[in-house]
Amino acid sequence: MMRPENVGLVVMGLVMVWLGPCTGRFVVEKNNLRVTSPEAIRGVYECALGNFGVPQYGGSMAGAVVYPKANQKACKNFNDFDISFRSRLAGLPTFVLVDRGDCYFTLKAWNAQRAGAATILVADNRPEPLITMDAPEDETSTDAEYLQNITIPSALISRSLGSAIKTAIAHGEPVHISLDWREALPHPNDRVAYELWTNSNDECGPKCDAQIRFLKRFKGAAQILEKGGFTRFTPHYITWYCPQAFLASRQCKTQCINGGRYCAPDPEQDFSRGYNGKDVIVQNLRQACFFRVMNESGKPWLWWDYVTDFTIRCPMKEEKYNKKCADQVIRSLGVDVQKIDKCIGDIEADVENPVLKDEQEEQVGKGSRGDVTILPTIVINNRQYRGKLERSAVLKALCSGFRETTEPPICLTEDIETNECLQNNGGCWEDKTTNITACRDTFRGRVCQCPIVQGVKFLGDGYTHCEASGALRCGINNGGCWKQTQMGRTYSACRDDHSKGCKCPPGFKGDGLKNCTDVNECEEKTACQCRGCKCKNTWGSYECSCSGNLLYIREHDICISKDARGDVSWGVIWIIIMGLGAAALGAYTVYKYRIRTYMDSEIRAIMAQYMPLDNHPNSQPSSQLEL
Repeated sequence: MMRPENVGLVVMGLVMVWLGPCTGRFVVEKNNLRVTSPEAIRGVYECALGNFGVPQYGGSMAGAVVYPKANQKACKNFNDFDISFRSRLAGLPTFVLVDRGDCYFTLKAWNAQRAGAATILVADNRPEPLITMDAPEDETSTDAEYLQNITIPSALISRSLGSAIKTAIAHGEPVHISLDWREALPHPNDRVAYELWTNSNDECGPKCDAQIRFLKRFKGAAQILEKGGFTRFTPHYITWYCPQAFLASRQCKTQCINGGRYCAPDPEQDFSRGYNGKDVIVQNLRQACFFRVMNESGKPWLWWDYVTDFTIRCPMKEEKYNKKCADQVIRSLGVDVQKIDKCIGDIEADVENPVLKDEQEEQVGKGSRGDVTILPTIVINNRQYRGKLERSAVLKALCSGFRETTEPPICLTEDIETNECLQNNGGCWEDKTTNITACRDTFRGRVCQCPIVQGVKFLGDGYTHCEASGALRCGINNGGCWKQTQMGRTYSACRDDHSKGCKCPPGFKGDGLKNCTDVNECEEKTACQCRGCKCKNTWGSYECSCSGNLLYIREHDICISKDARGDVSWGVIWIIIMGLGAAALGAYTVYKYRIRTYMDSEIRAIMAQYMPLDNHPNSQPSSQLEL
C-alpha cells in the first residue's frame, strides 16, 4: 500500500508534526512502458515503480503479457490453481498482469515471482493518478519475511491501459511489452550525488533489520566510490516537532530536544519502558555531526565505519545505546570526540539546532524530488530510488546515474552487469593482431568508440574503421600501415612525421595499407640512365654500375673516370678550380684598391688642416700684399 501524504505522526496519543499541514508533496517515480503489439494499443505509457523488488535501473526488459484465468488479484499462491508463468526455452520472459485490491502489493509480487513471472504489472482499479506501491504498513507482521526475497520488478499501470491489455488477450492477440529503466534516473555527468535518509533506531522491526543489513553490506562499495571521487554521499535524518499545545507534556519532553523543536518516535512505542524518542534524536544528531566533521576533514567515508560499528557495539537490546558507547566508537576511529560534541551543542537549550534545522529543511522536496516521508529512503541525482534496500539493487541504481562511459570499475563487475564486448566484440572494430578494440563496456551496454592506446589516439567510426593518428602512431602496429622485411632490409609505409595516413616508401608503389610492391627502376627508366651505366633492379632499390674504369655517382646519376679520363675530365675540374682562384684574386685586388683610396683621402684631409694649399681661396701672392 502507498504511504499517504501525511505530515503528522501519532504515537501513543502524542501528535508530532513534521513540517506543517499543507506542505507535504509526495512524488511518484514513474517509468516508461512500451507496448509493441498489438497494433491497436501500440505506444508508450507511464507506469509507477514499486518500492520493493529490484528495478533494472540502467537496463530494459521485453516480455509477453499473461493475464491469469484464475487468482487474478494474485492474493493466493498460483500453485494452488496449477498456474505457472515460467517462460519456455528461448521464449520471452512472462509479464503477469494482475488486478489491484484485496491484499498487499508485495504479496501479489511474491506470488507472481514464485510462479515464475519475470515482472508483475498491477492494473489500477480506479481512474486516478498513478501511485507508488509500497511495503505493508504493518512491519511487524509475521508474513513480512517474504519482503526481502522479492527480486522481480513491479509497476502499476492505469486502469485504462490494463483494460486494453485484457481485451487484446481475450481476443487471442499476443501482447508484448518492453519496460525501460535506462532513463529512470538522471545521468548528467561522471559523478553521482546520492542521499540516504536513515535512522539510528534499531528496534523498529523488519525495516530496521533490513536497514542495518544494508549498511553493513553496502559499506565497502560506498567507500570505494567515495574515496575514488565517483560519488558525493550525504546521510540525512527525518525529524518532527512537537505542537505548541503539547510542549509541557511528559510525552513531548521524553521524545524531543531543544524545547520540542526536534522529535523522534518512541522506539518501542511504549513510554513506560526502554529507550525513548529523545535518545533516538540525540543519536541521529551525533551521526549527522560525525559526518559533518569528517566531511570537513576530507574523509566523509568514515561515516559508514561509524554507523556500522555503532549498530554492532551499541545495540538497544544490550542497553548500550548511549553516549558512552558512541564515544568509544568515535575514539576507535581516531576522531576527536570534542569536535562531535561541539557540533551537537546543548540539546536542553530552548534554541534551534543548526544541524537538525538543516535536516528539516532538506526533508521538503525540491525540483523533481518529492518530500521524504518513508524511512529508509535513497535519493539518487535528486530522484527517489524505488526498490529493494539491497546492495546489488542500490549499486545498480547508482551506476545508472553515471553518464555512459564514465562509470567506475565497480559498476562493470560481473555481479552488476554483463560485458557485451565479450560476444562478437560487441559488433565494434577490432585489430586482432594487437588486441586493440573499439568496444567499450558500459553499465547500460556497450559503445563503439575508437580508443587511445599508449598515448596514441585512434580515429574512425568505431564500428568498421579505427586508424592510429599522431606522432607516436607508428609504434602501435606500425600505424596500421604496410611493413615488410626481406634479405635483412625492412621497409614501412608509416611515417612518424605524418599524423595520419600511409604512404609507400621510395622504391615501392601501392595503397600503403595492405600492399606496397617493388618499383623496377631499370624497366621504368627512372634511374641509372647515364652513358655507360648498367642497371640491376633490387627489392626496394636498384644497383647501378659503370663500364670500364668508371665510378658511378648515385646522387648525380653519372659515371666519372678514376684516372682523369671519362665523361667528365679532370681538366675541366682544374679549369673550374683555376677560375674560382682567379675570381678570388680579382676580388682581393679590388678590395686592396678601395682600402688604399680610402687611406689617401684621409691623409689629405689631415694635412689640409696644418698646411696651406695652393688653391686655398684666402692665400694671396706676396707682391700684391706689398703694394
